[in-house]
Order: sequence, then structure tokens, then C-alpha cells
Amino acid sequence: MIAPDLVRQGSGLLAHMEEWYRKLQPFVLREEIREPNRAAVFAADLVEGFCNKGSLASPRIQAIVPNAVRLFQQAHSHGIRSFVLCQDTHSPGAEEFHAFPPHCIRGTEESQTVGELRALPFSNEFLVVEKNSLHPALGNNLDRWLDGHRDLRDLIVVGDCTDLCVYSVAMHLRLRANAHDYAQRVILPADVVQTYDMPTETAKDLGAMPHPGEFFHLVFLYHMALNGIQVVKTIV
Repeated sequence: MIAPDLVRQGSGLLAHMEEWYRKLQPFVLREEIREPNRAAVFAADLVEGFCNKGSLASPRIQAIVPNAVRLFQQAHSHGIRSFVLCQDTHSPGAEEFHAFPPHCIRGTEESQTVGELRALPFSNEFLVVEKNSLHPALGNNLDRWLDGHRDLRDLIVVGDCTDLCVYSVAMHLRLRANAHDYAQRVILPADVVQTYDMPTETAKDLGAMPHPGEFFHLVFLYHMALNGIQVVKTIV
């Protein structure tokens, strides 16, 4: 049972977080990042299986794809050449499927980068990092790549889901920089990040756990900001 004090505190905190979210400011790329060769864009799970098809595809996530394309184009025009795509590429019997329905299995269309990003003329410059869990750097070479790019100073994170893989990517980058005393900024534009929604009634019908998209999106953006990640309204 939830104590009444917790309910009251939660209501006030939610109002505070909503006000914080409304006051987020834009990030002006050309003013803020003066050395584009020391910047990188990290995308979490912008794949067909979360945007367009499969058991975990979500229209909320599909809606941020145009924003992601725009940001990639902006970044490339500014001179950024490091694009790291951390993408679910699961084994057929992945342990993660005990928590989530099977999705993005290696070799299927679901595991491919979303078509709008593949169509970009510089998509051959993307580094795709395959992952078999929510974590971006377990069982692959992401940390090795980061070790070879210690001169990076600005790390932009986009994608899905706010409370799952985006959180894991952004927090890994932030905590890794903290642990090694790297002078790096992790920047997260709120309009290029999203999570899925599963209302309580729908979850009951499916025998699943509810997943309030708007609530988790806000709470995890706020929590990332609490941990030193620079959450911004948009990148212009």
C-alpha cells in the first residue's frame, strides 16, 4: 500500500518535473559545438522493429524518425562524422525475450536500421553496434571504439526508448566519462527521444505490465538530467 505522504509528494514532484520540461531550452549546434571533429551522434534502436513493424513497433517512436533524420543531416552538415548506431540484434533465443516479446532477431528486417536513416547519402559512415540486451556495451566492441575516441567532447544521444535503451546508452556514456574523468558532455534532445505506451487496461487484457509512455518519458528525462546529462528541448 502506498503511504498518503508518498502520494502527496509524488503529485508535487510531477508538477515540478512538468515545469522543468516546459522550460527546456534549445541547443544551438553551431554555437555550442565549435569542434565538430570532437563530437558524435549516438542513436539507440532506430530500427524497423521499433518504428514500423513487429511486436514492439510503436507509433510514438515512429513519430520521432523525421526529427532524427533532420538531426543527422544537421550534424553532418556541421562537420560531425561519427555516427554510432546501437541496435538490437538479438539471437533467436535471447534471454531478454523472457521480459519482452521476441523482436529484432539477427538477420530479420526488424533488426535493420530504419529506412529513412539508411537512405541518407552519408549512411555508409554509420558505425552499427549490435547488441543482444538493453545495455549498449555488453558483448560487443562499443567500449573499444570509445577507447579509441577519447578526444570526443560532445556526445549527442537520440532514439528509443527513453526509459530503456536511450537511458542505457546515455547513462553508460555519462558514467563512463565520470569514471575516467573525461571532459565530455552528453546531450539529449527531448524531441528526438521517445518511448512506447501501454495503458493499464490494455496491459491487463494482455497479461502484461502497464507502461505509461508520457509518464516514463518525463521521469527518465528528468532522471538523466539529475545525473548530469544535458537534456535540451531540441537541437537547432
